[in-house]
Amino acid sequence: MSRTVVALPRCAHKFGACAVLAIALGACTTASEGPYWGADATATPGWDRIADAALKAALDPFTWAPAVAAAALQIEDLDDEIADWANDETPLFGSRETAADVSDGLQAASVAVYVGTGLAAPAPGDDWLATKAKGFAVGAAALAATFGTTSLLKETTTRDRPLNQDDDSFPSGHASLASVSARMTHETLQYYDLPRGARIAADAGLAGLALTTGWARVEAGKHHPADVLAGAALGNFIAVFATEAFLRRDFGETVALRARSSGDGIALQVSVAY
Repeated sequence: MSRTVVALPRCAHKFGACAVLAIALGACTTASEGPYWGADATATPGWDRIADAALKAALDPFTWAPAVAAAALQIEDLDDEIADWANDETPLFGSRETAADVSDGLQAASVAVYVGTGLAAPAPGDDWLATKAKGFAVGAAALAATFGTTSLLKETTTRDRPLNQDDDSFPSGHASLASVSARMTHETLQYYDLPRGARIAADAGLAGLALTTGWARVEAGKHHPADVLAGAALGNFIAVFATEAFLRRDFGETVALRARSSGDGIALQVSVAY
């Protein structure tokens, strides 16, 4: 049986992280009069804003799409079959050991990129420290919530890993932390004055960073594909929720989606505020 292995340069798994950070650092030289990342952070957003943030996070395609895909993989043991093939063939990384090392490096890189992007984000010179502290307070809470929720789910589900090393496979902690970091970086970059091409490149790099982290865990034999998809959905949900509820400034027009009773059923109400 012939086998093709894609050999990656030693620095390849760092490329996406470096590209995003380079864009961020380059953009910080552009003058900005606000809004500033962290300046509008609040610890008391109110229940309406919390509810809207939770709904927006749940309806975000990077939350529901991987969650639906994870559920679909349970049909006819597709999840197990893909995991067995990936950790036997290791088509991208060549070995389980390399895949495990890459996933560790990418997880750390995703957090480092978020921190670097936050530090380089435009900020008022006379209130730089306080602004950064508020922004990173929300980010740290999101990271902690992701870690805590992932750990709780692992203890609750007790799913065996593909190679039966232990029973904490679901969801993937590497995928959830990479996802929450990547999405928070994306949200932080909204405060940058970036040309459209650079913004697209940054988003592509962030997506590649999160996706490669998850796939590396599958090739390493550490997780099933559904584990990493669920981890990605969880991390994205928490990042969007934290941003919308505690960090984002209210920019003029906002759209809210609510459900209400209507006769014999439930009606969805869309409201626009200015």
